Amino acid sequence: MGEPEVKRDKPWIIRTYAGHSTAAESNALYRGNLAKGQTGLSVAFDLPTQTGYDPDHELARGEVGKVGVSIAHLGDMRTLFQDIPLAQMNTSMTINATAPWLLALYLAVAEEQGAPFSALQGTTQNDIIKEYLSRGTYVFPPGPSLRLTKDVILFTTREVPKWNPMNVCSYHLQEAGATPVQELSYALAVAIAVLDTVRDDPDFDEESFADVVGRISFFVNAGLRFVTEICKMRAFCDLWDEITRERYGIDDPKKRIFRYGVQVNSLGLTEQQPENNVHRILIEMLAVTLSKRARARAVQLPAWNEALGLPRPWDQQWSMRMQQILAFETDLLEYDDIFDGSVAIDAKVEALKAETRAELARIGALGGAVAAIETGTMKRALVESNARRIAAIERGEQVVVGVNKFQNGEPSPLTAGDGAIFTVSETVEMEAQSRIKAWRAQRDASAVAAALDELEAAAREGRNVMPASIACAKAGVTTGEWGERLRQVFGEYRAPTGVTPETVTSGAAEEARLLIADLGERLGETPKLVVGKPGLDGHSNGAEQIALRARDVGFDVTYDGIRQTPSEIVAKARERNAHIIGLSILSGSHVPLVREVRSLLRQQGLDHIPVVVGGIISPEDELVLKNMGVAAIYTPKDYALDTIMVGLAKVVERAIARREAEDAEPRREEVF
Repeated sequence: MGEPEVKRDKPWIIRTYAGHSTAAESNALYRGNLAKGQTGLSVAFDLPTQTGYDPDHELARGEVGKVGVSIAHLGDMRTLFQDIPLAQMNTSMTINATAPWLLALYLAVAEEQGAPFSALQGTTQNDIIKEYLSRGTYVFPPGPSLRLTKDVILFTTREVPKWNPMNVCSYHLQEAGATPVQELSYALAVAIAVLDTVRDDPDFDEESFADVVGRISFFVNAGLRFVTEICKMRAFCDLWDEITRERYGIDDPKKRIFRYGVQVNSLGLTEQQPENNVHRILIEMLAVTLSKRARARAVQLPAWNEALGLPRPWDQQWSMRMQQILAFETDLLEYDDIFDGSVAIDAKVEALKAETRAELARIGALGGAVAAIETGTMKRALVESNARRIAAIERGEQVVVGVNKFQNGEPSPLTAGDGAIFTVSETVEMEAQSRIKAWRAQRDASAVAAALDELEAAAREGRNVMPASIACAKAGVTTGEWGERLRQVFGEYRAPTGVTPETVTSGAAEEARLLIADLGERLGETPKLVVGKPGLDGHSNGAEQIALRARDVGFDVTYDGIRQTPSEIVAKARERNAHIIGLSILSGSHVPLVREVRSLLRQQGLDHIPVVVGGIISPEDELVLKNMGVAAIYTPKDYALDTIMVGLAKVVERAIARREAEDAEPRREEVF
């Protein structure tokens, strides 16, 4: 007799996070991935799209199509999903400040395809609160931003019932250095803030609140501390059930289920021996799939080479194959939860829950998540925990294979040859600017004006902005026009940086402090460093840690946070009489932005101030930047902050020596 057939659980949704350059290029990538067995889409948008700017706006310079796809209007969204039936697709969109707008464009395209709203399945991340803490793509102040989140939730609950209107996103908290307890407590505090906002809305419908709670999903991170991450996910499930039952009175256990998707940790991906990242990604995936009770509903994995640059389709395929092998070749999905009854797992879960409850109580005492963000309390705590993580790696207490231990190895054949790293051509931006000019020229200007006026009226009157946003999409309004009109209503915001005199770090090595002290004696004043984040890149972790360590070694540091124009950075360098400028750019826009900074320094007679650059920068671009006059370049392989500080001091010393030599050079007398 043969073996009885074993019933297997349905696999999670298999995704890759993808999107780059143009809607047409990204559409081809999506259709290729779906043909390879991907079962859902996860759309990456570029920074102008995420922050509400058109491709021809000053702040979009260098950013168009770099970290995702540029979507400026309905035509772009139509192209992005051409030949992809939205009624059958499960689409995740990583979008926050402009989530109502991108969802409006998606719904307008679905309507064009004949797909009823009731059939649409997917997720808008729409977690603006964590943007103030980590990723930095916020636009408006917290109050209005939370209101827009609420508008999406209430609209989709009524009109798009299978849609997840919000992914409470702890992923970027871990990327910013959050401990497991911080990831648990901060994410749950955000969810509480959002649900309280929905419940307090004048149009709140008590009857539908259980449905609202049941559609809230989460987007989490999983790092390499494998057992801890499994326990963290089980703790998330228990705590969410507890909060929704006790705080919100949700009786239906199905509405209390902790539903989450995951992208595993990118923070730990290394530039050194990058092939090791394959093993890291696989181990991290196991943490969110092995425990049936706490298994992810959707999984997307980074590619092995994301510390080097944008992944190619083959790199994404390799990560997708990991998921498929685990789901279809192993027997994992044939068993109930294999960790139930484990004494070690249960003890760790209970410890995490107890610590998280205590942290939630502290956040509640501050007035909740929004108040803790506005005072900078949560941001400073993340910056401090990230500083501890980096210091542990520097000291060798936290081992990173190939970085601070087992550094000797063979050159990786995977990184050899042309085309090993995907790059976006600078022509993409020029082409996008041409396309949007053509789009504006062919539309009905009066219909656009009327739609924008109605959007503004809805925003000012407290009405839900989704119907007006959908009308804007159909009228041909652009992303920048939608964003600008709401900026006029709500204003803009600059979040606390977490870099304050009170921020606690592990300090710096004595050698580095002495070197900076010697440099100060030579200068006759404290060396001044301006740390700048030009462009729209909101990944500020590196800039924050550089600013803190520079403070600790003795630099006089100026760091004003994200989203600065090159002219603002140069003006700050002039005002502060800076001795060195450090630019942090992780979006791939380093070449055009550095070119502009260097040009402005020359125009203003400040070319003597040396510029150093940090970010994900290819060897080819390193040569380009050095030819522009950049004094030093730091990439993810440069993890030892004290070593970077010594390098900055040497850059300033060389600049001093160069100026002294120029001053000492005798003037040539004219010969008659």
